[in-house]
Amino acid sequence: MLSQALSSADSPLLRADSRPVEWVVSTGHADYGEAEAAMEARVAAIHAGEAAERIWLLEHPPLYTAGVSAKDDDLIDPRFPVHRTGRGGQFTYHGPGQRVAYVMLDLAERGRDVRGLVRGLERWIIGALAEFGVEGEVKDGRVGVWVTRKGPGWSREDKIAAIGVKVRKWVSFHGISLNVEPDLDHFGGIVPCGIREHGVTSLHDLGVLASMDEIDAALKTSFEREFGPTVAGQP
Repeated sequence: MLSQALSSADSPLLRADSRPVEWVVSTGHADYGEAEAAMEARVAAIHAGEAAERIWLLEHPPLYTAGVSAKDDDLIDPRFPVHRTGRGGQFTYHGPGQRVAYVMLDLAERGRDVRGLVRGLERWIIGALAEFGVEGEVKDGRVGVWVTRKGPGWSREDKIAAIGVKVRKWVSFHGISLNVEPDLDHFGGIVPCGIREHGVTSLHDLGVLASMDEIDAALKTSFEREFGPTVAGQP
């Protein structure tokens, strides 16, 4: 499949008022149920005009989540807790060494374009990967960000980042997960995103031994290019 060309002109994602997005980084491993409840509360507050938009970076303990399109046959080995969630997409894995970023943005202020949001999230990830010399790609018919690996006489496409969002009253939540150094064997309990013919990879698997702090800095730089300014917030 051919890679899609990406341009920041694809959708109007910048706020007209340039109001900064709260940027929050949590340490430790966040309980998934508690994180989901916190997102729900924040989404309601954003819609009511009582809170700023928020990007929330965290890690979870090992678990699987099932989006609204998940197929039961794609849960091969439920070795970790399984959470059924209302986000888009199918089965995915979260765990230590993976940077999860929950994206709570007011799309009423950003063009009311859900597809444009997804394209923007793809550009955000691709821009962050480029900070480490990694060429991320999007593929026709596949959500997420991929890398192409090549050797003498062979080539393969592996997924390095997943995207799964939900929108309620024009406020987004859930978001992205970028594989920094997770245990890739943990993905073996599911068919990631329902795609059987391709694999998964991580930055460390590609030989990029970046720390989580370095990844966060790259994500922040790329996010601000795509979505506008941020301001530090408290977990």
